[in-house]
Amino acid sequence: MMTGYLSSKGIWASEVRVGHMLRTVNQPYHTDRCHGAKNLNPMPYNAEYMGHKLHMDQNEKLVMFGVTHVLAIDGYSSKIVGHSTMPVKNNLLIYQDVYRNSVLQHGIWDQIRVDHGREFFLTLFIQEKLAGLRFNTDRQAYIQSHSTQNHTIERIWPEVNQRVNYPLKGALLHLVDQEEIDMEDNLTKHYMSSLTCSAAQVGVDRVVKSWNAHRIPGKGIPNLLAQGGCPKKVSPDLLPDATEAANQYDQEVGASLTRLSTFGRNPFHCPEDQEAAEREFSLQCHDIALLFENAVNYQPVQFQNDVKLLVDIVRKYV
Repeated sequence: MMTGYLSSKGIWASEVRVGHMLRTVNQPYHTDRCHGAKNLNPMPYNAEYMGHKLHMDQNEKLVMFGVTHVLAIDGYSSKIVGHSTMPVKNNLLIYQDVYRNSVLQHGIWDQIRVDHGREFFLTLFIQEKLAGLRFNTDRQAYIQSHSTQNHTIERIWPEVNQRVNYPLKGALLHLVDQEEIDMEDNLTKHYMSSLTCSAAQVGVDRVVKSWNAHRIPGKGIPNLLAQGGCPKKVSPDLLPDATEAANQYDQEVGASLTRLSTFGRNPFHCPEDQEAAEREFSLQCHDIALLFENAVNYQPVQFQNDVKLLVDIVRKYV
């Protein structure tokens, strides 16, 4: 993964050289990796080409702090083609940021694989409407199965957990244990979620770039395997934005999708006060990328302090 991250930045180094340097400069992670175990998947898997299968799944390791990740990965190339981080999983955000963006960039997949979660209803609805435009229309447009059977995307989550979720979760749990933040307070929940989502998004962006540029033994580099995209492309006119798609779903299915999902409560009734509070915080807080980097390298104090700072500033304006 580190070799992949360097490649995504235009730096080419051998895996042997990178491994030697990591053992030298990052002893804690090297020790953790030596004591870890690899998960081997004995189940055979087959995807014939880019665009055959698209696997989508959500990660809720940080759900208690208002952070949920959703990823989409192509089964053939193992390229992560779409991702989004949000406070609470939401049909419209998943459709717009993950499915729609992936299809516009790469083309339409023959089949989508998801679990039975309600958060994918809008995505599956549009996939079904576009089913006649797929490369192989004999396949089912989508399959819903148990999460444990969605193996291709499940192997990505340990990478995200180790490099993003667990360090941030540890920092926030420490604040809760020390009673420095109140998880029963809606204001605290809302703005803690906002800052943590921003920091986590930095980490997920880096994981995605690293994964897509790293070499999978016996397979290749996802970015190279995915060149050319799916066999069938779709006109943007056929992919409505999230609001329009949700309106179509409501009318045709006879059910109503939640337009906006929030974590906690935004206390501001006046946009000017909210802008003033956020502006004051931006002048005092550290760079979000720096907060994330310190948190995942066993230095979470700045991140913890800025979470408390944000909550304190907001309270001054409400």
